[in-house]
Amino acid sequence: MKSKSSHLGKLVRNGKVLILAMDQGMEHGPKDFDERNINPEYVIDIACKGGFTGFAIQKGIAKHYKENYSGKVPLVLKLNGKTNIAPKDEAYSPPIASVKEAAALGADAVGYTIYVGSPREAEMFREFGKIQEEADDYGLPTVVWAYPRGKYVPDEKSVEMVSYAARVALELGADIVKINYPGSVDGMRKVVAAAGRTKVISAGGSKQPDAEFLQKVRDIMAGGACGLAVGRNVWQNENPMKITQEIKKIVFG
Repeated sequence: MKSKSSHLGKLVRNGKVLILAMDQGMEHGPKDFDERNINPEYVIDIACKGGFTGFAIQKGIAKHYKENYSGKVPLVLKLNGKTNIAPKDEAYSPPIASVKEAAALGADAVGYTIYVGSPREAEMFREFGKIQEEADDYGLPTVVWAYPRGKYVPDEKSVEMVSYAARVALELGADIVKINYPGSVDGMRKVVAAAGRTKVISAGGSKQPDAEFLQKVRDIMAGGACGLAVGRNVWQNENPMKITQEIKKIVFG
């Protein structure tokens, strides 16, 4: 069994992280896809050829397409998930895979979504506590998708709320926290400070014009983040490999 530092060394390259995410099929549904990227093989090919430090997917994709990505890009297996059909106020993402399954699939890290401030926050904390303990036993780093969400959260992308979510990830023991960009370089600095020694990466968000998105990446990095988990801005792009290279220039310098 590899040590956590060995797995983390794959995910973090020279202190930077660039994950290609394709958990949108469950989280957002088919509306995010077109006739090309609806095929997981199309996105997996981008993950493998693009030089990403990680590929975040749910277990079904990981099981059915293992031969496409195994040994070519580090796997970050999402251990929970939900659809966007259920009421947003409830803000709960149930466990759908185990750390044991992640290890069997050759994962280099496990991912888990926690909705900070949700009415079901305590439940998610308990579930993640068990996952954190098991992940340590297997030597797997944890990546927490930390999003303030639910009926008690007035503005889920405010600097205050995003900073709180980042701090929660640190307090829960996450190695890396994925947050939503709080809207400014100064805001990003506050989020990074709140996260302490937990590495901060930003979500790429919905598809934007290339120039606009690349400026956002510059601001994310200027704010002290160590990278991104990007999905739609790459695999929805007309030229995914070109935009990937532009992102890498900014993230890795």
